[in-house]
Formats: sequence, structure tokens, C-alpha cells
Amino acid sequence: MQKQNFTLVYFIAWLLIGIFLGAMILLYRGDISLSIGQAVQQPQNNIIQPPANVHKKYRGFADAVMKAAPAVVSIQTILWSEPSVSTNSQEKIIQRFLSKKSPHRPKRKAEIGSGSGVIIKANGYILTNYHVISKRDEIRVRLNDGRVTKAELIGSDPDTDLAVLKINFENLPALTIADTDLLHVGDIVLAIGDPFAIGQTVTQGIISATGRTSVSQNTYENFIQTDAAINPGNSGGALINTDGDIIGINSNIFSSTGNFQGISFAIPIDLAQQVAQQIIQNGYVVSGWLGVEGQELTSQVLRSVDLDSLHGILITDVDKNGPGDRAGLKPGDIITRINQQRILSTNDILNLIAAGKPGDKFLIEGIRQRQSFMTKATLGQRPLMSR
Repeated sequence: MQKQNFTLVYFIAWLLIGIFLGAMILLYRGDISLSIGQAVQQPQNNIIQPPANVHKKYRGFADAVMKAAPAVVSIQTILWSEPSVSTNSQEKIIQRFLSKKSPHRPKRKAEIGSGSGVIIKANGYILTNYHVISKRDEIRVRLNDGRVTKAELIGSDPDTDLAVLKINFENLPALTIADTDLLHVGDIVLAIGDPFAIGQTVTQGIISATGRTSVSQNTYENFIQTDAAINPGNSGGALINTDGDIIGINSNIFSSTGNFQGISFAIPIDLAQQVAQQIIQNGYVVSGWLGVEGQELTSQVLRSVDLDSLHGILITDVDKNGPGDRAGLKPGDIITRINQQRILSTNDILNLIAAGKPGDKFLIEGIRQRQSFMTKATLGQRPLMSR
């Protein structure tokens, strides 16, 4: 009897131990499963639920474009021409007796040009290139919001290839002006305009160089060079930085085909703004004028005047009764300094004189027949015949 009781107790003890061990194992396996589930699930959450601001990372320059694009406009010019006169004598007689309102009379032909412009004042002043509107009978402007209206030409300056238009709209978006002193080669820039009249287009590039000269027909040159794509129709549009502020007016390209080849030029906005303000105030640009023409000193030029080396500009022509003529300047003179600033290129002298105003006194130093000379000139107003 005692042996049977011992066996029963022994069995119950082992049963309880088994139950206890089984419970521990189940709990232990449950913890492992939970840990594995958490480890697998965490990466899945990272993929499915990206950070809330991840969309901003891939927006690129969209914010800059959204800021600037509404102030960039498309420009259409129309030049009307009469139909060519027929060489057929019978047709000549018929046309002679047709009234101008006759439906059978040949219609005028319209030559359409296109370009771009930027709104510089909220009350409707638009800045563009002179060459965009130089040949026109009518000028039309299409705003970014789709509105189309005729524009009035306020004035132009062929020497800088700039012009100002006016449209009768108010509360327009105007571009914010950047500080061009902060520009550096390598800065990212965006060009906004209407190439080939297909609609507003944005291209990206960098600043390739600043202060470029001798790359256009402009009298005054100080271009920003960029590799942002600029094509026909982009002229007059905006070159902006990544903050959406304007740094230049897209002007021309360097190309053997007439289309973009990686070298484009823009007029710095500080120069363009100065010109625009004078046009709005006066209808034209008030700039100094010396009345001389010159060329840079090459080795051939130096030999012709019997000099070995020198900095300066050789005067090739002097306008009769102009400021230079009244100051005693003559063809063959070499101007070396103006107001004590060294003259190294024709661009130097053009910019110095253009920065002056009619009536300003300029001290001119130079070489005449291998002898130093000094004279004072009073600047005049640049003739307006080209405007």
C-alpha cells in the first residue's frame, strides 16, 4: 500500500514538473516570436511610411520656378508688309482699279516674331531685348496666366540691347532682383522663356563665366555666360538663381548653327535695371558720350606707332565738334588712363564713359607721337539716332 502511494506521488510530481517546463517553453517561444515579428516589421514600416518631408527632397528647383515663372511673359511682334507688285501687266491694271477694301485685292502679309520678357513693376512695365521688338508694327504680350494684350513701347537702348514695354494691367507679379555681386562661376541658374513660341519653358545650367565681352554686336558688353539652354524665343526672358530671384536678362547665344550649343549670354540685372529706370523716366538712356572710336592695342598696332609695349586704346576716329574733338583728341592718339584708371580694353573706356553723365569732366591721359599728354573733356549726351 505504501509502495502504491509513493508511485502516485512520484507520478504527480513529475507531471507538475512537466507542466511547469512546458509552460516556460511556451512563454519563451512566444517572446522569440514577438521579437522576430518586431524585427521584421520595423523595416517594412520604414518603406511603407517615408518621412513626412521626403517629397521636398525631390522637388528640385520647383519652388524657385513657381516664384519667378508668373513674372515671365511671352512676346509676339507683327510686322505688316504690302503684297508684292505683280509683274504681269494685265494684273497690274486690275489691281490699279480695285479699291483697297475689295475682297479681290491681295491682303497684307504679316511677319510674326517671338520672344520673352520679364515684369519689373507691378503696374505693367516689362523689360525685354531691343532685338525682340526692333522690327514691329504691333507688339502683343501673353501673360503666364493666359491673358493676352497689346503693349506700348516706352523706349529702347540698342547699345545695351534692352527695351521697356508697358501693358495696361495692375497688380502683376514682378521679379525679385538678386544681388549680382554675389554671383560665382559654378552657381546653378535657371533660364525661363518661350523658345520657338511653344510655351513657357525652364532649363537648367550653371554660371560658366562673368564679365564676358566681344561676343555680340552690343556697344556695351558685360555678359553672364551660362550653359543653360537658350534658344530663339528665349531672348528677353529671365535668368534666375535657385532662390527664384532674377540675375540677368537672357540675350543671345554663341552658335555656328543659330541654335543652342552650350554657350549662352545674359545681361546682368543690375545693368538692365539701370537702363530700364532711365527709359521709364526719360524715354531713353541718359549716358555720357566722348565722340571717339578706337581699337585695342595689338602687336601690329604697337609697331605701327613705333612702340614696344603699352596699355591703352588707339583712337581711330574723332567726331567733328564732339566732346573728344573739343578736348583736342586726334586720330592716332593712345588713351592710357581716364580719371586715373588704367584702360586695358575698348570695353573699359566704353563702360567708364557710359557710366558718366552729360556735363561730367573726365581727365584723359595718353601718348601722342611717343610723347605723354593730358587733357580734360566734358562729356556730352550720346546721340539718339540709333534709338
